[in-house]
Amino acid sequence: MVTNLDIRRLAAQDIPEMRKLFRATVLTVNSKDYTKEEVEDWASCGDSVEHWKELFAKNNYIGALDGQGNIIGFSSMNTDGYLHSMFVHKDWQGKGVATLLLSEVEKMARRYEVHKINVEVSITARPFFEKRGYKVVKEQKARANRLWLTNYVMEKAI
Repeated sequence: MVTNLDIRRLAAQDIPEMRKLFRATVLTVNSKDYTKEEVEDWASCGDSVEHWKELFAKNNYIGALDGQGNIIGFSSMNTDGYLHSMFVHKDWQGKGVATLLLSEVEKMARRYEVHKINVEVSITARPFFEKRGYKVVKEQKARANRLWLTNYVMEKAI
């Protein structure tokens, strides 16, 4: 488990690094649960800088940084208790980065005085969230770019 990571708010200037991390993570980590065509379509959702700017307008992003200041994971929370993103660099999987980020965004939700966190998670991420007290509300098909991918609506009371 990692202990010496910095956590900081992310801003628009972080978008290029976040795009790279998002794409690499989806194409590698999520390829065990989704087809090649599905992960390629999903990864393409991060191509538009304008889309990232829209996400930044609606969500508060935080990043986990390694000792050199590189973003190795990011997550977000909005004032309604919606957790939009949780992505960890493929080389940092299983080292506690997502757990640290989740702890931080749950603290944000408490500061926003919400009583329930909602999140839509991939097949890959479902066990991680279940271990941390999130319950599946429903399975659904969510549109990536062209394709509809299976994911889960989950929630946790805080």
